[in-house]
Amino acid sequence: MNDADLSARFTERFGATPRLFRAPGRINIIGEHVDYCDGLVLPAAIDRWCSVAAAANGSDMLRVTAIDVDAEVTLDLGALTPRKDWSDYVAGVAQVLRRDGIAVPGADLMVTSDVPIGAGVSSSAALEVAVLLALLALAGVRDVPRVQMARWAQAAENDFVGMPCGIMDQFASVHGLAGHALRLDCRTLDFTPVALPDKAAFVLVDSMQRHALVDGGYAERRADCEAAAAALGASLRDVTLAQLAGAVLPERPAKRARHVVSEIARVNAAVAALAAGDLRTLGALLDASHASLSVDMAVSTLALDTLAACARAVPSVYGARMMGGGFGGSVLALVDAKQASSAQNAIVAAYAAATGVKANAMLVRAGDGAGEVLP
Repeated sequence: MNDADLSARFTERFGATPRLFRAPGRINIIGEHVDYCDGLVLPAAIDRWCSVAAAANGSDMLRVTAIDVDAEVTLDLGALTPRKDWSDYVAGVAQVLRRDGIAVPGADLMVTSDVPIGAGVSSSAALEVAVLLALLALAGVRDVPRVQMARWAQAAENDFVGMPCGIMDQFASVHGLAGHALRLDCRTLDFTPVALPDKAAFVLVDSMQRHALVDGGYAERRADCEAAAAALGASLRDVTLAQLAGAVLPERPAKRARHVVSEIARVNAAVAALAAGDLRTLGALLDASHASLSVDMAVSTLALDTLAACARAVPSVYGARMMGGGFGGSVLALVDAKQASSAQNAIVAAYAAATGVKANAMLVRAGDGAGEVLP
């Protein structure tokens, strides 16, 4: 849905002229399951957006219409409690802002998104950030540092939704820069834009296996990593593979820690490969990341392993890995930009032949971060 249609539909439903805000989903080139361990990650905002039309309504209520699921809820700002559905991401943002002293006004919100849900591209973070921008604007709050926006959006998911995610998804949605990935230090939140070579393209292929990270598997992995760090007496960010090899840890935390430590090293190697335009090395790093996520972090699935293997079998694909928290979702393939379309079709065909499932696939480009859509 384009901006004009969203605005018109909002006016038809609520009788007011809205302001429009949008926030992108993201890919993560490499650096998975390390953001909550003070690690390094390499995400990029993508050219898929969650859009929110918003206007104050003079009440103490949020009326929220979600076009894509044909649903509407009314949320009492004075009594926000989790409903265990999509509206928790909206309510969580309002709750966090109110907790921090922002006078969130009653408002009408209309939401639509072309960020795929459950595919590992942070549809929830895009929704949180877009709603956050809308509520801040309606509250008359200006000049908020972007890192604070990311922190608020993360807090909504951690504290209200109950999903103990790191900050990477929200940070990428807020800070995205067209044509670039972001090397983000999740300990300091310092980041460096990393130019993506024109000859590189990324194809995102949805396995069609849905995931719901709030169900517990993600939280268990985080707990395992925290247990390993506690036993080692150091953040996993500061542990080397040699130190880990010499430590006595239970098998499961040891494997989780090995993934984190090796994945952080792969992020630095990936940044160097991008700087050199070395797509073969970058592809090999993606393959190694997938293997580690499958074996040590145990967040891949048969569907994701099969899809990644199908992608790697295509000659113009340099490498591929599962992306996101795992347990379903998507595979990210690094492909030769000149052959991106044919590679995409070949991956989908190979996966269908192997599984009988027709995957959804799309070419994604690194885009800009969240903001208001001005007339």
